[in-house]
Amino acid sequence: MSQPVLEQVPVLSMAEMAKADFSTAFGGSFQRFGFAMVKDHGMDQALIDKGWALARQFFALPEEAKRRYDARYNGGQRGYTAFGVEIAKGASENDLKEFWHVGRDLPEGDPLAETMPPNVWPDELPEFHETFAKLYAEFDRVGAELLSAIALYLGLEERWFDKPVENGNSILRLLHYPPVSAEAPGIRAGAHEDINLITLLLGAEEGGLELKDRGGNWLPVVPPPGALAINVGDMLQRLTNYALPSTSHRVVNPPPERRGHSRYSMPFFLHLRPDFLIDALPQCVDTDHPRRDPPITAHDYLTERLREIGLIKG
Repeated sequence: MSQPVLEQVPVLSMAEMAKADFSTAFGGSFQRFGFAMVKDHGMDQALIDKGWALARQFFALPEEAKRRYDARYNGGQRGYTAFGVEIAKGASENDLKEFWHVGRDLPEGDPLAETMPPNVWPDELPEFHETFAKLYAEFDRVGAELLSAIALYLGLEERWFDKPVENGNSILRLLHYPPVSAEAPGIRAGAHEDINLITLLLGAEEGGLELKDRGGNWLPVVPPPGALAINVGDMLQRLTNYALPSTSHRVVNPPPERRGHSRYSMPFFLHLRPDFLIDALPQCVDTDHPRRDPPITAHDYLTERLREIGLIKG
């Protein structure tokens, strides 16, 4: 850990706070840290527990079985990505993790299907499909409520984000950081910023997640059990002309005596619709804050960034 820190990311309650108060606190935490921690989000704990159990069962399968669902053929968007494939933008070492991606199921004939491949599901785990389809819907629901709080914080109409994220290319990632040796390098996932609008993360209470504050210090992000760690992604940073800045974060190894244990987490990368044009909101642009980036569609921006982290070749 770097320098000691005097301030921590607050833990906010979606149930106990009035919407206006939650919006102010949530947006303020985003502006200060790029992160917030949220409890009382209303997600079904029994469903979450079932998801954890199935994720552990999948990652315990033989390597040959997991590679039957290799995601390299669809840009890393659906199915399995093996240990050591992904690399943080600008990093020299690949991350020490493997993961599975669940995406959105679109109706047959939907024009957005051209940019979103169909899901794949492991034959070895019959309950996998139903469980993670339900969890995906739960993340979608909670994510929409969090975005409504951000809309109010930005002075927008409360449901402003509903249309921009409708049928968005959001990804539920099941992450496994396998045990490492006591002599392993200190980083399981290199410092990076997320591509998407916001990320909702379950499992951060297992430890290892750190964010880089505005002073350059690395802060541990350890929510209460079951709470969500939520962070600003680059798409929201771009949309707000950097008023809500995306924050570097990483996953570090535990102390040597704990490195023989796996770490699991479940981030939901909430994305805009692929055809949404990301352009700075008018209220975020003025003489002191000129527009920093040209407009770009969400799909083109995602493709550009997936190439940078090695999930799309070429």
